[in-house]
Amino acid sequence: MDSRHPAFGDTTAIRAVVTGRVQGVGFRYSTEGEARRLGVSGWVRNRGDGSVEAWAQGSDDAVTRFAAFLETGPRAARVVSVDIAEVEPDPGVRGFAVRF
Repeated sequence: MDSRHPAFGDTTAIRAVVTGRVQGVGFRYSTEGEARRLGVSGWVRNRGDGSVEAWAQGSDDAVTRFAAFLETGPRAARVVSVDIAEVEPDPGVRGFAVRF
């Protein structure tokens, strides 16, 4: 990942959309737990089309590991695809939350 912004130092940020069997299987809460374990800030939410969207920022290594988690998700999930886009970091984002 290479979306560093000089004002944010080594912070990398991504937006990901995960498709497959990803709703109703604990995907958001597992994602929240993984993000907190890795020290990643951001949020995750279900989308109306059955996919899950996540926005995350942190160190390059932590965000890379977070993105790798999204490829599989929790045991009950069946991930079909993960579309990841690099985005500008947001200094106002603190912690990680499940959005509704």
